[in-house]
Amino acid sequence: MLKTVNVYRKIVMRKLTKNMASTVFKSTDTLKNKQVKRVLICRPNHRLGNMLLITPLVQEVENTFPDCKIDLFVKGNLSAIIFKNYSSVDRIIKLPKKHFKQLATYLAGWYAIKKKHYDIVINVNKNSSSGRLSTKAAAGKYKFFGDIEEEDIAPKHADYIHIAKYPVYNFRHYLSLLGVNERKNTPVPTLNIKLTADELAKGKEVLYNIVKNNNKTISIFTHASGSKCYSEDWWTTFYTQLKEKYRNYNIIEILPVENVSQIDFKAPYFYSKDIREIAAVIANTSVFIGADSGMMHLASASQTPTVALFSGGRSTVYTPYNENSIAISTKDTCLEDWMPILDRIITIV
Repeated sequence: MLKTVNVYRKIVMRKLTKNMASTVFKSTDTLKNKQVKRVLICRPNHRLGNMLLITPLVQEVENTFPDCKIDLFVKGNLSAIIFKNYSSVDRIIKLPKKHFKQLATYLAGWYAIKKKHYDIVINVNKNSSSGRLSTKAAAGKYKFFGDIEEEDIAPKHADYIHIAKYPVYNFRHYLSLLGVNERKNTPVPTLNIKLTADELAKGKEVLYNIVKNNNKTISIFTHASGSKCYSEDWWTTFYTQLKEKYRNYNIIEILPVENVSQIDFKAPYFYSKDIREIAAVIANTSVFIGADSGMMHLASASQTPTVALFSGGRSTVYTPYNENSIAISTKDTCLEDWMPILDRIITIV
């Protein structure tokens, strides 16, 4: 019942906010890099994957305006963990996940974005009604709502559809209208949780205590939400094939917070609720293999070669694009098709 209410609530809110505001500049407007001292990025969402997917935009803002401070308008507590080592991120304004149970905190979050003045306010997801509302409500000179006509910009970028990339392309487009073009031809930054040397060293130690050798390790994640989760039979067959083909490699399973395994815990496993610790352990493996999930994006953000398995048609939107990473569509293919692809990745790294 609650899920149904939320679906209809989102539909109504999108219709109400669709045309509430748009990004309009005067023909005489120009912007100089040194003028931008504070930027607000609005992504009122609490999911791990969605928070990681805005790290490229945060890096883009950093690279474009090195002297600016960035505030984030989000939900929940994950963003403070993800952006822990981003020196440019000044304030994280967090809405509670359950608005009505923490109404005072919820209202205080909205008040906070009106209290401080921003040079630029960015709505990350143009389809987010709360993102558009917060961009409208914030006190700022230039507001980017994400309402670009895709036919004007998508043909210029073959990967525009990617959910982490199009906010960066949109940001660059808005800046070009204001005379800022320095980064228009540079690659879009990858997802990055910015692990420290100490975190990586600790992850290496944890991994060694699991595998007890110095062989290369393949990490797998067998869980995912809803229809994205492959069956136990599917994963058992896949895991058996991996073990047989890569006998000189360790294979460990990264467990989800639910502490479940689609291979019945047959592989050595690692369980933690610490997002950064999980990322550090994955970063010390040679390759990560898993379905479309927040954990897959965390692997990508740890800069680990990532093989993402997609049972639906979402691969072009969510594919990992850090070095030596790839998406495999399993919908109309079979194990014999995937193994050569995996082999190319695994033998490279």
